[in-house]
Amino acid sequence: MELPNYFIADLPPEATLTVKMLREACDALKQNREQYLRPRTAEQIIRILARLADNWLDPEFPFRRYVLEKGPAITGFSESILSQGLDSFFRPITPDSLTAFLQQELGHPGRLDTFRSDVTEQRYQRSALAHGPPLLVHVCAGQVPNPTLMSMLTGLLVQSAQIVKCATGCSFIPRMFAHSLYQADPKMASCLEIVEWRGGQETELESVLFAECGVVTATGSDETLAAIRKQLPPKVRFVGYGHRISFGYIASDALNAHATDDLIRRAADDIIAWDQLGCLSPHLFYVESGGAVTPEKFAERLAVELAGREITTPRGKINPEAAGTIAYRRSFYEVRSANNSDTKLWKSDDSTAWTVIYEPEPQFQLSCLHRFILVKGVASLDEALAGVDAWREKISTVGLAAGDDQRRSYVERLARAGASRICPIGRMQHPQLFWHHDGRPALADLVTWTDWEF
Repeated sequence: MELPNYFIADLPPEATLTVKMLREACDALKQNREQYLRPRTAEQIIRILARLADNWLDPEFPFRRYVLEKGPAITGFSESILSQGLDSFFRPITPDSLTAFLQQELGHPGRLDTFRSDVTEQRYQRSALAHGPPLLVHVCAGQVPNPTLMSMLTGLLVQSAQIVKCATGCSFIPRMFAHSLYQADPKMASCLEIVEWRGGQETELESVLFAECGVVTATGSDETLAAIRKQLPPKVRFVGYGHRISFGYIASDALNAHATDDLIRRAADDIIAWDQLGCLSPHLFYVESGGAVTPEKFAERLAVELAGREITTPRGKINPEAAGTIAYRRSFYEVRSANNSDTKLWKSDDSTAWTVIYEPEPQFQLSCLHRFILVKGVASLDEALAGVDAWREKISTVGLAAGDDQRRSYVERLARAGASRICPIGRMQHPQLFWHHDGRPALADLVTWTDWEF
């Protein structure tokens, strides 16, 4: 597939992005937004995005085929992981879901088009109109494309021109999505720009970018977010998504003879999705004792499942540094297991493809990811929450497996412990379209409001 240089990130590596080029791009984006995006209704934008999402689910769609062909070498994810990831992202995007998304975030799906009132506002003779910023900048991190693609969708929904700044080497899938939008609707795509450079290395470019926009969203480490915040002019709103951790909890009543096989398969689904590199990927599973399957046996069976997945859905290639980290962590647990019969280790032979560690103690530990999972046996949810207490401000998603009688109680306790999202095991990396990322609204944080009191 020969792609034209529609976006700055399409330029060859030897091309130099200058301050003048970036400033001109910002001006063009704002003009295009006024001419091609602002006049469209939310319904028109939704129809285009839903149709495009449906195209990406078609195995014969040229852009999907290109991503699956070239993506493994560029992104490090295997073809099967990319295919599953694209399906999980695009499948929920439908006209109904996008309309419901606007309803949830803005109180009315037409609130970006004109003044609207809900029943309560009508009673108080009040109406409101929401405005997206003229230019929205997304600072994106990592190869997992879902957060970046979602940022692009939200920007289009609020009728904003956008510059998507990707980390070095991470623009491939966002560019392919942008090119597919250009094919579907060139005028809408002209309100979008993709750029790529190493964060913190091009401060002059970043200064121009931040001076021209109204809102900046950013994902990355807490240190990265702090550095970006310091660069922003006072007028610019900042929406940051920093480092978060996720884990699973499996109650004893979920470990019965009939359900455990399915539960292990779903736990493996959470581990292999994007090779465990997303912020929603589990670092570990807490497994409650007292069920028909012991926590240690659960870990052993999970290892068997991961061995099988390496055949059907292999992990992508990793760099030597990541492989060395896994080897080092494995050696640590090999020594520990040799001196402590309570610690167990299972691993892939002759590779770092997958690793399962079992320990009967509750202290939360970060995984080194790339399908390296810890399983920790605990007596109760209270014991697990005590183990993760030091991370309570960083909890993103908790995957939960519990019987009907206890599930609501567990959910409420996890929410009070700081979790911003709780979902069934097997769906940790597949949030609903209108989930509250890190407990925040996805669209409402981007817009400003005009109230009309009549």
